[in-house]
Amino acid sequence: MRRGERRAAGGSRSESPLPEGRRSTESEVYDDSAHTLTALFILTCALGHVTLLEETPQDTAHNTKRGIVASILVFLCFGVTQTVQDGRQFLKYVDPRLGVPLPERDYGGNCLIYDADNKTDPFHNIWDKLDGFVPAHFIGWYLKTLMIRDWWMCMIISVMFEFLESSLEHQLPNFSECWWDHWIMDVLICNGLGIYCGMKTLEWLSLKTYKWQGRWNIPTYKGKIKRIAFQFTPYSWVRFEWKPASSLHRWLAVCGIILVFLLAELNTFYLKFVLWMPPEHYLVLLRLVFFVNVGGVAMREIYDFMDELKPHRKRGQQAWLVAAITVTELLIVVKYDPHSLTLSLPFYISQCWTLGSVLVLTWTVWRFFLRDITLRYKETQRQKQQNDQSKAANNGDGHPGLDDDLLGAGTAEEEGAAEEGAVASRKQVASATS
Repeated sequence: MRRGERRAAGGSRSESPLPEGRRSTESEVYDDSAHTLTALFILTCALGHVTLLEETPQDTAHNTKRGIVASILVFLCFGVTQTVQDGRQFLKYVDPRLGVPLPERDYGGNCLIYDADNKTDPFHNIWDKLDGFVPAHFIGWYLKTLMIRDWWMCMIISVMFEFLESSLEHQLPNFSECWWDHWIMDVLICNGLGIYCGMKTLEWLSLKTYKWQGRWNIPTYKGKIKRIAFQFTPYSWVRFEWKPASSLHRWLAVCGIILVFLLAELNTFYLKFVLWMPPEHYLVLLRLVFFVNVGGVAMREIYDFMDELKPHRKRGQQAWLVAAITVTELLIVVKYDPHSLTLSLPFYISQCWTLGSVLVLTWTVWRFFLRDITLRYKETQRQKQQNDQSKAANNGDGHPGLDDDLLGAGTAEEEGAAEEGAVASRKQVASATS
């Protein structure tokens, strides 16, 4: 019989005082014995997954990080199995301030760049948008550029996410922003500047020379400080060349990477909305730091898998875990607030996305199917034309080709046989006359 049924049946416990250190209230979310077993089960599954299904390198730090990532995935699976109310109230054990509905805020508002009615500060709308999210956008895209290492991919993800924000304003209120906030402040200034600084950092890392002499052999204090600072830079740096248009395999892989990035970005906002978590909470920052750490390793694993595609080569474990965590977060959002996600898109927005999808699909079919067929046909015609030109050149020099030689030899033999037959017939006529 469940705990609630025992209470309903009247089987209440005796009102004896609890020992010191024990809680005086019961919770439908947390239970000591049940969640002790849950923690042990999560730890066992995480360690078993890491050591049994993958070849584990002899690196304790690397194995520990992989175990933490696997444990986070299992914890998210635990969150999927909870009810909406229990999942939100469970966060109170992390921070007692959580688990309460967020206050209503006014997003969007007055979108005038120059407000003539405000005589004291006509540009007050711009100053109001300069909050903590401005450096967050810059730092976020700086780190994402270090992960992706490609200017075009970063710009495509940045622009597409702003399109997603504009398309999903009817689902999440905080997506409602002014047009200049979307395209000027976010895309051009914050994101663009972060991508530019990230690319400059990549150039510096790819060209930087490494001197591995000891610190105490450096004569100056400035040199010693630089040597200590370089300890935190990578030993080597690989320049990513994604080349999405080189083959269908790479094109689909790059499209998959972009979709996972966009989904992870959307999960950030949807999780805050469904879990009643304020944007400035430290859990939001911890999630972003987590994704930066594991995402960089995952991107390197995916790039190596694409660059050295072999039948026996497998995609790295970190890449699979990041994809699984992203999908599990989406499942939490779908379960906790299906109503918001099922709100239909406005007609003009659905038309725009349909047109964009058709254009991408059409370009894919043309680039990797029709274009190849056309190129092969043109190559066949070119080779045939070259053969015809070579035959014509041989005939023009007075040297008959192979077919002409065979034809000429056969004609000569036939003419010789005819002449011999004519001579023999004349001899027979002459002998008969005599």
